[in-house]
Amino acid sequence: MTELTPLDKAHEAMIAAPENDAARLGFYERLADGELFLLLSQEAEGEQIQPEMFDVADGSFVLAFDRQDRLAKFAERPAPYAAMSGRLIAQLLAGQGIGLGLNLNTAPSSFLIPAEAVDWLHQTLGHAPNEVEAKIAAFNHPAGLPESLLTALDAKLATASGLATSAYLVGVEYDNGVRGHLLGFVDALTDAQSALAKAVNEALTFSGIEAGALDVGFFAASEPVSAKLAKFGLRFELPKPPVQKKPQPVIPGSDPAKPPILK
Repeated sequence: MTELTPLDKAHEAMIAAPENDAARLGFYERLADGELFLLLSQEAEGEQIQPEMFDVADGSFVLAFDRQDRLAKFAERPAPYAAMSGRLIAQLLAGQGIGLGLNLNTAPSSFLIPAEAVDWLHQTLGHAPNEVEAKIAAFNHPAGLPESLLTALDAKLATASGLATSAYLVGVEYDNGVRGHLLGFVDALTDAQSALAKAVNEALTFSGIEAGALDVGFFAASEPVSAKLAKFGLRFELPKPPVQKKPQPVIPGSDPAKPPILK
């Protein structure tokens, strides 16, 4: 039996509970974040691609698969494809009245996503968080947040390799008396701050949590607030980028299997 992919499992959860908004949102989050293989009508020319189009009674669709072997099984021939994220495919299709056929006839997650749903996904992913300034008066341990949000944050931050050294979820009280929660990033790359804030916003959206339920802040490890984040917060691990080993010079004669050449 073929092992189920994350998209298969998310689709299964959505079909099993059609009235469950969280399950449906979870499927679309996996679709957006995962790598898909888009079937092309011909080999790509540079950055120009021409997806294979299929017209059925429900409209026009392009086809994408979450594994290369599934694409090959459907095509039954060597077929050109482009590998890209689901969010990029949604961006390419948005506003064109074209739907997305996912894993058709090859997997449990075989599914026709209508053009309206593709447009909705693109619009949802395009929502940017609002930027405000507020002074934190007190920190507390986080409490009362749903498990679905914690799981979504963990999945999002697991892909943020090298963008920050750490992240902490804390309860906060601002100087205006408002209470809430904040996800504080420590030593985040300046150029990555916008992307990190957007990722947190997406985690909120796809968890079914109302916008504004979680704030985001960026702090240097040297700031006193970072110590408070570590004291009160729930830590999320951000993967460290792979260490690039510096090539070491080879000293002639140091390898017994390669004696020096004498002239």
